[in-house]
Amino acid sequence: MSDIVASAAQPAVKTSAVIAASGGLVASFALPASAASAAPAPRAKGATTAAPVAVQAPETAAPAASSAFGVIGFKATAKPKPKPVVRVVPERTVQAASRSTARKDYTSLKPAAGGVLAIAAQYEGLMYSYGGTSPSTGFDCSGFTQYVFGRVGISLPRTAEEQKQATTRVSNPQPGDLVFFGSPAYHVGIYAGNGMMWDSPRSGKAVALRSIWSSNVTYGRP
Repeated sequence: MSDIVASAAQPAVKTSAVIAASGGLVASFALPASAASAAPAPRAKGATTAAPVAVQAPETAAPAASSAFGVIGFKATAKPKPKPVVRVVPERTVQAASRSTARKDYTSLKPAAGGVLAIAAQYEGLMYSYGGTSPSTGFDCSGFTQYVFGRVGISLPRTAEEQKQATTRVSNPQPGDLVFFGSPAYHVGIYAGNGMMWDSPRSGKAVALRSIWSSNVTYGRP
C-alpha cells in the first residue's frame, strides 16, 4: 500500500507543454513548483521556431472627395463695354492773320474832302514803322505828318524839328495845325481840337486819335 502512494506522489512527466496559438501567441502551462528547477527539454535537432505572424490592420481608405463639394454653381457673364462718350466741341472760326488781307489797303485811298484831318483818319490802325514815310511801309511820327500834308499839296521837311522850324508858331491852335513835343521837337502830331491829335507815336502802336499827353508842347501852322 505504501508503495502505491509513493509512486502516485511522483510527478507523472517533468515537461513543459508549449502550444503555439493560431494567432502567433505562445501559451505556457505552469508545472508544479517541484519542476521549476528542472532543465528544459532539449530541442529536437532540425526543429525551427515558428516566426510570429504579423497581423496587419486593414487599411482605411479616405472617402473620395465629391467633385461638387465647395463648388458654387454660377455662370460668369461678360460685362458689356460702356459706350464711348462723344463730346461735341463747337467749331471755332479761325481767321487767317494774313498781312495782305487783314491790313487795310491804305495805298489806294483817295484824298478826303475834309482836309488833313480826314486824310489822317484814313490811316487809323496802320502800325508805326521807324523811318517809315508811306502807307506801304508804315509811318513814324514826322513821316506821317509829312505824308498827310503832302496829300493836300503842302510840302514839309522830314524830321519833327525841321517841321517845327518850317511852320509859323501859333498860341491859339486850330484843327489841322501841327503840335510839337519838346524843344528841340522829338515828336509831332496833327492837332484835332479839344486836346486831341492824330499821330503815329512809337513801336507797337498804330495811327490813332489820342489825347495830347504832355504839357510841354507848341503849335505851328504850315
